[in-house]
Amino acid sequence: MNANSPIWITNFKTYEQSVNENAIQLGLIHEKVAKETGKNVWCAVNAIDLQATADIILSPVLAQHVDGIEYGSHTGHIHPATVQNAGAIGTLLNHSENRVSFEALQAAITACKKYELKTIVCAESPAEVAKFAELKPDMLAFEPPQLIGSSDISVADEPELITQSIEKANGIPLLVGAGINKPADIRTALDLGAQGFLVASAIVKSDNPEATLRLFLTEF
Repeated sequence: MNANSPIWITNFKTYEQSVNENAIQLGLIHEKVAKETGKNVWCAVNAIDLQATADIILSPVLAQHVDGIEYGSHTGHIHPATVQNAGAIGTLLNHSENRVSFEALQAAITACKKYELKTIVCAESPAEVAKFAELKPDMLAFEPPQLIGSSDISVADEPELITQSIEKANGIPLLVGAGINKPADIRTALDLGAQGFLVASAIVKSDNPEATLRLFLTEF
């Protein structure tokens, strides 16, 4: 991993293009691009495909969620130890599509620290960034709702949200998780002080994920 490069995380979600065998193939694309560019490229993979993907690709793999639980009667939950054993280096938490209570988030971060898993906590406002920063996650990902899935507006249209969130993060690295529609948005966010990106459909649903990923990474 290049310590001087921002972090790029592609969230595979559960698109048809990124589950089952497609998860592995998309992961291999990310590994290839990371190796050839020297950039930090990570993949957040669904719980079922996590181990199969981590076993094959060299790029860091994240879970999309874990629960703050100990061993026991927790049907349907995801134990952080199983995620670690599957080969993940960390997990997303509180994604906009899977938000949890503050108490559940706190428990998950505590459990992840026990198993040495990195935590990337998603927040939808500068106020949430400040609140979640108190829990000392490894990174925060800023996902303003008005920018999620929008092709009409980007971080360039609301730069003050990024600068406010970076200030509220209190030194914890801030990733931008919405409003990245074109390579120029990468440069805008980096110039504002962002230290990485959490992106999904722009890569996963692209007709050519490899070419699109390379295009975005040219701004790193």
